[in-house]
Amino acid sequence: MNKNIQIGKINTLKIDRITDHGFYLLSEEGEDILLPNAYMEDDMSIGDEIKVFVYTDSEDRLISTTLKPKALLDEFAYMEVVDVAPFGAFVDWGLPKDLFVPKSLQKIPLKVGMKFVFRVCLDEETNRLVGAHKFKKFIRNDIEELEVNQQVHIIIREKTPLGFKVIVNNLYEAMIFHNEIFEDIWVGQKKVAYIKNIRSDRKLDISLQPIGQLNTNTATGRIEKILRQNGGRLEFNYKSSPKDIKDRFGLSKKNYKRALTTLLEKKIITVDESGMCLS
Repeated sequence: MNKNIQIGKINTLKIDRITDHGFYLLSEEGEDILLPNAYMEDDMSIGDEIKVFVYTDSEDRLISTTLKPKALLDEFAYMEVVDVAPFGAFVDWGLPKDLFVPKSLQKIPLKVGMKFVFRVCLDEETNRLVGAHKFKKFIRNDIEELEVNQQVHIIIREKTPLGFKVIVNNLYEAMIFHNEIFEDIWVGQKKVAYIKNIRSDRKLDISLQPIGQLNTNTATGRIEKILRQNGGRLEFNYKSSPKDIKDRFGLSKKNYKRALTTLLEKKIITVDESGMCLS
């Protein structure tokens, strides 16, 4: 159970009493907050501890909901602009009340229908949650605790001529280069990835596979599956071009050749000048 109620986060609070407007929930310190009737469920009872998200309503009062937004405080999510006003814009973050993006936190003037990765922030002056499209000041560069091949969580932020910009662990900016990508990815997607390189300029390069290896079972399984889907034979061998290999199997040539060798050693396939086939 939460000691204090925390805005922008998932709180575990105890149901204290029921009113015409809904349940009132308590923290350990005795702070209370309304859970409106719309979120009350039949199996909820006084004394139960429940998980709720806390934000502010249209009158800037703290309120709770059992719904979970697309991003919590200090997290990133891909969201669509649903309304604009002279003082800012509003994006759909999965709650009845849309998330406000002030003009001061917009990189470009936002228009209805635009989709970007936004960060959820707390405006300390108003104690309201807001969205930030301009979030450079929130990105950290204290990378001392990071290590090459460390597993991280990313959200794909933007496609560029070099590759995709990503946000790492909701804290750092990084890049995945096109020649390191062997699967379909898209802006807004969240994935597990790995730190490939920590550069001297304190920026990060990211890989979608553990460094120095691709799960051999995954690569061999992919080749075997595609072979079976194509009658057990394909015009691919060790001499096939990297582009054809990537287009067909989603693998780099290095990992493709390694997988072929594994399949050959297990006598699952045979390979000759004309291609490969299942044994």
